[in-house]
Amino acid sequence: MATLEAIKYKKGELQLLDQLKLPFEFEYMQITNCEEAWKAIRAMNVRGAPAIAIAAALALAVESVAMQAKLQQAAEAKDWLISRLEYLKTSRPTAVNLFNDCDRLAAFVKGLGDQSAKDVLEAYANEAEKMLAKDISDNMAIGKFGGEAILARAGGKAQVKVLTHCNTGSLATARYGTALGVIRFLHESGRLERAFCTETRPYNQGCRLTAFELVFEKIPATLITDSMASYLMAAAGGGGIDAVVVGADRVVANGDTANKIGTYQLAIAAKHHGVGFFVAVPLTSIDVKLKTGAEIHIEQRPADELTCVNGKRVAAEGIEVWNPGFDVTPAALIDGLITEHGVITKAPGSDVFDVAGFVAKYR
Repeated sequence: MATLEAIKYKKGELQLLDQLKLPFEFEYMQITNCEEAWKAIRAMNVRGAPAIAIAAALALAVESVAMQAKLQQAAEAKDWLISRLEYLKTSRPTAVNLFNDCDRLAAFVKGLGDQSAKDVLEAYANEAEKMLAKDISDNMAIGKFGGEAILARAGGKAQVKVLTHCNTGSLATARYGTALGVIRFLHESGRLERAFCTETRPYNQGCRLTAFELVFEKIPATLITDSMASYLMAAAGGGGIDAVVVGADRVVANGDTANKIGTYQLAIAAKHHGVGFFVAVPLTSIDVKLKTGAEIHIEQRPADELTCVNGKRVAAEGIEVWNPGFDVTPAALIDGLITEHGVITKAPGSDVFDVAGFVAKYR
């Protein structure tokens, strides 16, 4: 099955699909340095926690090619790489993949032995390039584990109906997707009756991006407004959908999850209607340094994302705006955290997850 590519890379060249122009224009941006990547990440030309981290790392790989003629000493090259990684981390604050991968790459650079500056820069680029293949492999594993978990909870139904929020597919990752990867797995297995996607206000990632992916890949799907989700769950006595699966920008040690604004209310509605609520999360999106969701820094987005649609103002002039980009869903409302290594579940009688214990087995 053909899938979209948010990131196109070959040695010395990086292109990012401009997601602000979708679904009406299909155009790639040429990224030649970290400043261009920083702006693309901040403006959300590229978005989705895994894609942000990969785009940042590969932008530095591209820029490092041009720096081979300018940096002479290995120590100089290491300092330059580490400072650029720190700069890239300032582009967006909530998605932990960016921080985890930049810190991991910085540690890799520091650990390089005595060699030339050129060797240091090439070693960094080679390490950054591995992120593309690993992300795709991880996403496919998440899709399988998540699909099997939803089917198990559905109690033997031949096909299931699944609701998702925001965009977590090929456009948010290297390819295949996290939560949308679960839906893709169910479809490929012949076990998906229908996917439902929310429009995801205020920036309409569901309407603009997820709907675009679902149509592109011919997956049976229906678009709803965010405010229709509870009624959808209530339809036919709670049988409107079988599960909700969403992505995550950051999952902390107890399982509290930061994701696109609107996720929290979906979890509340799912709990009320007895609908399974799952979070698809690669280990790179897990932050066990934070104990609870109260410690997560929530990004505030520009007011015009809420007051304007496609550059045209739709809100009254003078109205004040509160526009957090994310909310935090308490672990108590989540049935399972789907990772590339399996589904994290709660101990009997517990409202929280032992995320740190699970992660320690694989890091």
